[in-house]
Amino acid sequence: QVHLVESGGGLVKAGGSLRLSCVASGRTFNTVGMANHNMAWFRQAPGKEREFVAVITWSGDSIYADSVKGRFTISRVNDRNTMYLRMNSLNPEDTAVYYCGARSYGSTWATSLDYDYWGQGTQVTVSS
Repeated sequence: QVHLVESGGGLVKAGGSLRLSCVASGRTFNTVGMANHNMAWFRQAPGKEREFVAVITWSGDSIYADSVKGRFTISRVNDRNTMYLRMNSLNPEDTAVYYCGARSYGSTWATSLDYDYWGQGTQVTVSS
């Protein structure tokens, strides 16, 4: 059993910042470790499909969607099984439910099909 739990969402004004957290637990993380997983953030706005935001791969690369590049920073602390998303210069278009996803040793990372495990999501609302 794998659990991913997101937190840190909320209501913020345009131009503000938030930091999301995703804590992973369960057998695969206890044995393989977060370092050996692709860990990603996706988001889903009302009426839209879930879209890729950022990933930190098992090989250590950080990759971002063009829409958040330069504003968001993904990171993780492996020995805490915790991943973060620092979001700066938020705008109303960033409003969505943010989900973390995980897959061990994934070779692809850009779509929701590339992940085996998901959290329940955390709401981010940016007011203008």
